[in-house]
Amino acid sequence: MSIWFGEPSIEWANTRSEGTALRALGIEMTELTDDALMGRMPVDGRTRQPGGVLHGGASVALAETLASWGASFTVDPDRFYCVGMEINANHVRPVPEGWVYGEARPLTRGRTTQIWDIRITDEAGKLVCVSRCTMAVLPTPSQY
Repeated sequence: MSIWFGEPSIEWANTRSEGTALRALGIEMTELTDDALMGRMPVDGRTRQPGGVLHGGASVALAETLASWGASFTVDPDRFYCVGMEINANHVRPVPEGWVYGEARPLTRGRTTQIWDIRITDEAGKLVCVSRCTMAVLPTPSQY
């Protein structure tokens, strides 16, 4: 059974990244399964630290992007929107080049908060970063 509200479009969501940090970092969402959202990010001059490996902040940006879109895809957008409240990350191994892949799954989806688990791996499938993001579920402001 799918966790998504309606039929979310990652293609539409990817078009929303124009002029944002997502576009600057090369972050894109790639797949939805019944209970997970996947994405990827290049490891290149946009996302490396001066030491020549993936910047931890870029990993966190990928993690929060997936959690934010994932949470947003689970609620009725006419009634609710989701924003990040807290994020943490453990950086497990360096990545000097290529791509990293993120997979976000909800741990809880409550009425006012959601908690998402995000695992980022390298091209060989080795764990690079583990992150947890808490999302606030807020009522959409009146439009009149």
